[in-house]
Amino acid sequence: MRSYTFRLLPLVFLLIGSMSEARTFKNAYISFEMLDTWKCKLEQTEWVCRAEDPQESKEAVIILTAKEKGPTDNFPIYMDHMSKPMTLNLRTGGQAQSTVTMPPREEMINDQKWLDGLHANSEVQNYFTRYLATIKDQIAILVTFSVHNKYYAKHRAHFMDTVRSLRVIATKDLLSRPDLGPIRGSGEVLGAGIGQAMPGDLLAADDEGAAGEEKKGLLQNEMVLGGGLLLLVVLAYVGIKMYQKRNG
Repeated sequence: MRSYTFRLLPLVFLLIGSMSEARTFKNAYISFEMLDTWKCKLEQTEWVCRAEDPQESKEAVIILTAKEKGPTDNFPIYMDHMSKPMTLNLRTGGQAQSTVTMPPREEMINDQKWLDGLHANSEVQNYFTRYLATIKDQIAILVTFSVHNKYYAKHRAHFMDTVRSLRVIATKDLLSRPDLGPIRGSGEVLGAGIGQAMPGDLLAADDEGAAGEEKKGLLQNEMVLGGGLLLLVVLAYVGIKMYQKRNG
């Protein structure tokens, strides 16, 4: 009996350790678990959740929003929208189309039906964004998980834990209780405010990376050019010396 108990101890400590690393977020319509190093902040009608570490906060972000159910809020319309490339307005001007990395599919998460899909370059350039959308009573909810493609593997596991912990807790009288939290109107499109709520330093960090790569490329080109000019000077000098020696 003692040996069996000792074999169970590592598993118990592991479970306790994983639980201690989680923080519960809860608002008027949803709750979920996230890393205890993350925190959420309300931006008008969108909640933005990020790591507290300044560097890690630029790698990934969770944004959630809700609205009153309207005529365009149903699962077939969501499925059709998430199945097609989305248009991304670039900071440098112009537009780009996202790539549907994982077509939307229905998922049951804690007895609630969700649509789950993954796009690349839909909300932020060089970021993957996972979309989870659902409807309960008169409330439509969207949760997005965006992560830079360089850090997708790093954040994938704890994002999966967050997804598995999603629970819709909206009560039927939520719309009559504006004090419980901001809900967008029925005439708006679900997720319309996600782009505006996307933290600016995510984009800035990506621009800095691109600028750094561009600067590095220019520096490398200058070094190659300089090396080529030096080689030409050396060859010219050797040629002059050989000519002088031959005709001296």
